[in-house]
Amino acid sequence: MEEKVSRELLQKVAKNCRLKLSEAEIQKLLPQFSEMLETFRKISELDVEGIEPALHPVEMKNVFREDKAGECLTQDKALSNTVHKKNGYFKAPRVVV
Repeated sequence: MEEKVSRELLQKVAKNCRLKLSEAEIQKLLPQFSEMLETFRKISELDVEGIEPALHPVEMKNVFREDKAGECLTQDKALSNTVHKKNGYFKAPRVVV
């Protein structure tokens, strides 16, 4: 589809997007919109027959370490660096009123 980018086309797209463009924005966007559509025209000319779609640009792999049981902190050691403790637990402000 070889449609010329015009002021009317840009205003139609803006209206569909529910955008109100000022005159300065229209003047700025016209060449950008034209360039963008030209890029899509070039992309549509590519021969992609037999090429698998790339659903994700990078290989997906698990980056987490293996879950192994290890030594845990004792309750006293966990509470050793805080002054906000009460009856063996961390003391915090009341959340529910």
